[in-house]
Amino acid sequence: MRIVLSQQSSIPIYEQIKEQIKASVLSGELPEGELLPSIRQLARDLQVSVISTTRAYNDLELEGFLQTVPGKGCYVKKINGDFMKNQYLKETKAALSTAIRKSKMAGLTMSKLHELLDEMEETYNEKRD
Repeated sequence: MRIVLSQQSSIPIYEQIKEQIKASVLSGELPEGELLPSIRQLARDLQVSVISTTRAYNDLELEGFLQTVPGKGCYVKKINGDFMKNQYLKETKAALSTAIRKSKMAGLTMSKLHELLDEMEETYNEKRD
């Protein structure tokens, strides 16, 4: 598992850790049942506080990505299809909300935003072919 942190980012360290682990789980890079580094080990590896890694793991457990087994560690939880769909839907809504807010700041109409989304979908589909 590779985690890259940015001290200059406005995103808190625990959130950066959480999002990168979550992405690794959703992509399959971290498979079900995989033992994660201990909270203390991850803090040492990343040179961050134990509080940051604890918060990231706790949030991931609350969101259903990890399971803590007392005395054994944190494991990647089995992710079912509906759970993954809901996660992707949540992330899509958040990204679209940001896109709408920024397009309003740029003075774009919703019609123009729809056009941009259609263009991006075409480009995406062309790259996949």
